[in-house]
Amino acid sequence: MSTSEQYFPNEPVAPTVVTSEFPGPKSQEGIKSLGQVFDSRPVYFIADYEKSVGNYIVDADGNSFLDVYAQIASIPLGYNNPALIEAAKSDKMIRAIVDRPALGNYPGKDLEEILNGLLAVAPKGQDKVFPALSGADANELAFKATFFWYQAQKRGGHKVPFSDEENTSVMKGQAPGSPELAILSFERAFHGRLFASGSTTCSKPVHKLDMPSFNWPKAEFPSYKYPLDKHEEENKKEDQRCLEIVENLFKTHSCPIAGVLVEPIQSEGGDNHASNEFFQGLRDITLKHGALLIMDEVQTGIGATGLFWGHEHFEISPPADLVTFSKKFQTAGYYFHDPEIIPNVAYRQFNTWCGDPARMILAGAIASEVVKHDLPAKAQKVGGYLFKKLEDLQAKYPQYLQNLRGKDRATFIAWCFDNSAARDKFLKDMKTVGVNIGGCAEKSVRLRPTMVFEQKHADILVAAIEKVLSGY
Repeated sequence: MSTSEQYFPNEPVAPTVVTSEFPGPKSQEGIKSLGQVFDSRPVYFIADYEKSVGNYIVDADGNSFLDVYAQIASIPLGYNNPALIEAAKSDKMIRAIVDRPALGNYPGKDLEEILNGLLAVAPKGQDKVFPALSGADANELAFKATFFWYQAQKRGGHKVPFSDEENTSVMKGQAPGSPELAILSFERAFHGRLFASGSTTCSKPVHKLDMPSFNWPKAEFPSYKYPLDKHEEENKKEDQRCLEIVENLFKTHSCPIAGVLVEPIQSEGGDNHASNEFFQGLRDITLKHGALLIMDEVQTGIGATGLFWGHEHFEISPPADLVTFSKKFQTAGYYFHDPEIIPNVAYRQFNTWCGDPARMILAGAIASEVVKHDLPAKAQKVGGYLFKKLEDLQAKYPQYLQNLRGKDRATFIAWCFDNSAARDKFLKDMKTVGVNIGGCAEKSVRLRPTMVFEQKHADILVAAIEKVLSGY
């Protein structure tokens, strides 16, 4: 019996489409009503989560879609997973919800056990964790940790106290207490929509228009030619070109660069990949200039690429300094290993909640199930099967399946259309054949199924794609 069958014996065997328009009439009515109290303009449809199961999401009109977008890559084990429901029913979860603690001041006697649930699947080389509330929050906390560490090194060590001048000037927002420092990120990157994370985001104008921004540098992320095995020399040159840009920014930017922030695969910005050599090159540059390397694993973490953490494919040495997470883990935060990344004085890295123990309990249950069923390996297998099917479709419909990418990255697969209008039409038309699918950047389609997406689901997806494309 497959993993999905163990979890979901009553999962639909195929999508069911009962309306002729999307969103359907009941969803349209719900969106209109919701719009009176909430910004419902981005809503695709109103979901019925009580009826959704496994890899299928059901809408208010009764349409049952095979969901390969999975709440923007954040459903790990399918809808209404029984193992997670059991975790949610536990006495420990009830206490975490009803008596939510201010963890920094009043941690429960079970906090260490809860954190060990997260550390059980920590990236290689990481043995500490700081919890957060969202992916953007995790990144911003990682920036703070990076700046604190960087200034401690300049000050002469982790234990050197602040000077009177630093204590005075920081209250005026001036140096040296409030120094000019930067986080280097990349063009096409997405790291969140808050102020500092927004300053590192560079995927679409809408994410940051009208917001004040830090003057932080953006390097170029490699743009590869596909298929990779036919463009090795060109792509190696692209790696080198981009690394030279990073090196030059360290030398020329208007203020010191304390850290480099990068996604293992640029996701929202277009599913852009880079090589082991590129990422090791980034690691070498940060070591050379005394900066930290932050891997943003918000979308790539917990098995979606065939390993628990996407950056582990690159075998970076030494390990990244901080690894942020959220999405499929259903909680957020950053992993690290250097004790000196812990600020030298208490309350510097602090907030009321310091994460959410309820979500961390759920994350521990997710991690346990992923390990128990070896889901990254299974995702790698089904991803290889799916990629080959998509290669066959690409040969048949080359005008609609361009730059197919994600080979050997499990189900973390994407491709491009000629233009955004054609891509958007495809995403909409896929609902007519019962598939909920998402895009990224201007003209790409990205697959983000659950970790219990199997070969039978891949067959349904491929058949649906072909049915839509054959009608164009």
